[in-house]
Amino acid sequence: MTTMDPTTGRAAAGRAPGGRAAAASGRSAEGAGLGSELTEFAPDLADSDFDLAVFDLDGTLVDTPRGIVETFLAAYGAMGEPGPAPDPAAVRATIGLPLERAWATLLGVPETDPRVAEGVRQYLKLFRELVLPRARELLFPGVPEGLAALRARGVTLAVATSKFYASADALLTAAGLRELFAVVVGADQVAHPKPHPESGLLVLERLGTPADRAVMVGDTTHDLLMARAAGMRSIAVTYGIHSRAELAGAEPTWVADTFDEVIEAVTGVASAAVNTVDAATAAAVVNAANAATAAAR
Repeated sequence: MTTMDPTTGRAAAGRAPGGRAAAASGRSAEGAGLGSELTEFAPDLADSDFDLAVFDLDGTLVDTPRGIVETFLAAYGAMGEPGPAPDPAAVRATIGLPLERAWATLLGVPETDPRVAEGVRQYLKLFRELVLPRARELLFPGVPEGLAALRARGVTLAVATSKFYASADALLTAAGLRELFAVVVGADQVAHPKPHPESGLLVLERLGTPADRAVMVGDTTHDLLMARAAGMRSIAVTYGIHSRAELAGAEPTWVADTFDEVIEAVTGVASAAVNTVDAATAAAVVNAANAATAAAR
């Protein structure tokens, strides 16, 4: 596993272990079933054995959207803004955007407005109080076991998120998953967050992985468009923020209704055969990763 700099969140130089040999020539997105159901393309899953799986965080690994809306509204109240609070549906529609852009959208002001900075400050404070204590219970079904199964197969794991790095790091740590990920890239570590490809390209650069050996997993069109622009294939999950119709518009390589189906798409093996890691084994994988990281410090 790549050693992380705890201050910057950057990985040490060199490729993380666990990548498998490149596939035979001719592996491409052609015939991969763009915009179609995962189960409709099961015969093509043999072509989806990846070295690297990059995950979005909110709405993909952790069911945080409701907590995010609550935190935004609480932060708005703490700011003492005049007038009614934003509509919860409007707040939910900003999930997946960087915090500054979300606040600017909700307040109807430029991102340089001082109220945006105050909103971000209040949000980050309240997120630690309202969401982090619930992180483990907010994990989507099958996430710890599925991630452990990928690690056991030698797939390197990374996160590319619209959260700030510190918030993403804190959420993954609180959920007991942080040490499974070789790299975490937050919106404040790039000049151009999703849907721009910079976040995905930075992950690929840090791990030395070719784009055609990596897949992006996300619940919004921002994730899918980033993946496409970075040259990666993608898996859209339907249990998060954006609707199936919205996701289809971004032409993902696969669509998954459950995290088990995500694992099936990443590995090219039916989830019943791959995702056999029980909760105790998943915990052991996480604990081993924690111990290895602690020993390296």
